[in-house]
Amino acid sequence: MAESKRDYYEVLGVDKNADDSAIKKAYRVLAKKYHPDSNPDNPEAEKKFKEASEAYSVLSDPDKRRQYDQFGHAAFDGGAGAGGGGFGGFSGFDFGGDDIFGDLFGGMFGGGGSRAAGNGPMKGANVRASVRLTFEEGVFGCKKEIKVNFKEECETCHGTGAKPGTSPTTCSKCNGKGQIRYSQQTIFGTMQNVKTCPDCNGTGKVVKEKCPECHGKAYIQKKKSFVVDIPAGIDNGMSIRMAGGGEPGINGGPRGDLLVEAIVSPHPIFKRQETNIYSTVPISFTKATLGGAIRVKTVDGEVEYEVKPGTQTDTRVRLKGKGVPFLRNKNTRGDHYITLVVSVPTKLTREQREALEAFDAAMNK
Repeated sequence: MAESKRDYYEVLGVDKNADDSAIKKAYRVLAKKYHPDSNPDNPEAEKKFKEASEAYSVLSDPDKRRQYDQFGHAAFDGGAGAGGGGFGGFSGFDFGGDDIFGDLFGGMFGGGGSRAAGNGPMKGANVRASVRLTFEEGVFGCKKEIKVNFKEECETCHGTGAKPGTSPTTCSKCNGKGQIRYSQQTIFGTMQNVKTCPDCNGTGKVVKEKCPECHGKAYIQKKKSFVVDIPAGIDNGMSIRMAGGGEPGINGGPRGDLLVEAIVSPHPIFKRQETNIYSTVPISFTKATLGGAIRVKTVDGEVEYEVKPGTQTDTRVRLKGKGVPFLRNKNTRGDHYITLVVSVPTKLTREQREALEAFDAAMNK
């Protein structure tokens, strides 16, 4: 019943003054999250999908939205706004010229969106690997050798997957198209969908007599070494893309890429935040009071810094240009910030104690 329905704006999670773009964006998120194809055998997800679709069908239409804003759900309960049939199955509903479901699900829905790519050339999948770096290697860059499992074309069948002297045959299930069409009942009516053929995995070809070397896979796994050029300034979690280092392409497509993730080890002294480095430097009470030169450790080695007389503990100073190089411009660097902490002695000799007491007495005068 209309009385039990949630407010359409609440369903989509938008304000009543939301523009068309905000409404469409909100619906995209919900439709992708709760679509039945992504949530098989989930009645709750299907219910939310229908609810969001119903809300979008009204709020995306200026006339329907105007009626809804004026009369609420009553506008579509058989009155003038219902068009005689209410919402029903949303038969023939138009989501607009940009085909929102084609955008959401990659054109897998027939009758309106762009169809899937068929068995044409496709780029291979990317392969992920990781490389461990020291803190300094992340700052200044380096070259690292890594080993990954790499697919090479089988030398016996030359990438066909078929036994020498035989050839792959056209898939009888998809007739060489690499895809099959099937009908699906949805809230929008019957929709024609396409999916990759399960018999040929989208290649359009079936190997009946498999190659004894690769067992019909057309490729064999080999351990291959790559030299990775680590750029200066790379941070923990960043990845380096090596073109052509991934899985082989499909039907003559190019290889995918190798994505190498940098795992940078922490430093016992330095902390990094983007291109800046932070560290704590202890100084004596005397040095803090009288000032003077100290040696400070940086990624470039020790540098000299002049402590100002009367420096208080937790004073932060900047060593300009002693930080991490920018990834896009290694000649420009961040800064190194040091926090000066005054060390208080825990053990004193009699002479030291007497000297401090004399100093305290002098300060009191």
